[in-house]
Amino acid sequence: MFPFTYPNNNWHEYFEKNSAELFEISNKINNKINEFENLEVYPINKDIFKAFELCDIDNIKIVIIGQDCYHGKGQANGLCFSVNKDVKIPPSLRNIYKELKSDLDIDRSSNDFSKLANQGVLLLNSSLTVHEKLAGSHLNIWENFTNEVINHISDVSNDPIVFILWGNYAKSKKKFINDKHYIIEGTHPSPLSANRGGFFGNKYFSKANQLLVKNNKSPIDWSI
Repeated sequence: MFPFTYPNNNWHEYFEKNSAELFEISNKINNKINEFENLEVYPINKDIFKAFELCDIDNIKIVIIGQDCYHGKGQANGLCFSVNKDVKIPPSLRNIYKELKSDLDIDRSSNDFSKLANQGVLLLNSSLTVHEKLAGSHLNIWENFTNEVINHISDVSNDPIVFILWGNYAKSKKKFINDKHYIIEGTHPSPLSANRGGFFGNKYFSKANQLLVKNNKSPIDWSI
């Protein structure tokens, strides 16, 4: 399954510069595979860097930060909170849809966020892989690399980027984001957190679009 195939766009140079770290990451994942030989690793190899492949570094308008990949069979597709077509909607994603409907009166027809990524939404999980049924099993392997990615985006972007941070874990990434960027925060959309209050009603999607327009960028069409 490993080593990795790097994105074939302007991210490629960044990944090449960090190839030594990525080599160590691949070794650690291979050790996990040997440890849990009866369990799958998600997402499939070609989707591990899908967020970067679909959203080139020069095109980023919005960054949404997730924590872990979905660890159920067939769910993880390389984009945070997204699942492939025809996969049952996970509870967190269902709550995101409820907020999207309330905010912009949008009913999405697809659970795959690839077309959002194509528009400039980087859907970044802090852990880019996970072992089947073992939530968080690779988080300590990936976290340093994805923290560096957030810091790199923050430093090299010439224009303000909108960071959407849901939950305390995502909010902890604020220290890697400099002051020229915008941060929109809320409670995590998981049922346990969202139903306690703080997620619904915050209009994340319309607020993000308003900030884009303010900076002479085209808004995201959240429906596609």
